[in-house]
Amino acid sequence: MRRKKGFSLVELLIVLAVMAALIATITPVALNAIKKSKATQVAQNLKTLASAIENAAYVNGADASGIKKSDGSSYFTATDDIKILARDINVDHYGIAYKIYTGTDAGKIDVYIRTNESVDPGIVAETLMSATKVTFTDLVGFKNIGSTFTSGTGIQYTFTFNVY
Repeated sequence: MRRKKGFSLVELLIVLAVMAALIATITPVALNAIKKSKATQVAQNLKTLASAIENAAYVNGADASGIKKSDGSSYFTATDDIKILARDINVDHYGIAYKIYTGTDAGKIDVYIRTNESVDPGIVAETLMSATKVTFTDLVGFKNIGSTFTSGTGIQYTFTFNVY
């Protein structure tokens, strides 16, 4: 008996079944990698803003009116000022609130860096230990740069430093 050239229907179905099984195995791994990379990017953005605002306070100075810009005569307070600190960060999704103390705590600065990016806070916290999921409230007495989050939930990175 002579066999025809080509593949039989059974052989094609087996190949398709093997390909489907491989795709089913790889898809969750790829989606998890995308999820982790987005959360790592958010953690990196939070840390970049933290380093930038701290550096600005050390280099340009800070007083009771706020953290000075590099020109020395104006302060970081406007929504778009976040672009000066970190050029590739979306001001609609990130904000900085800071408070400068006077009196016996002179030079102490509390900083809250906030984002409403929709990522897994647990993954962000693995990368940036002090980042936590929070329900946003209005931070009375704080100066704001970027978005001001007064409601909803998101991720917040909090730290304190001193400028002498």
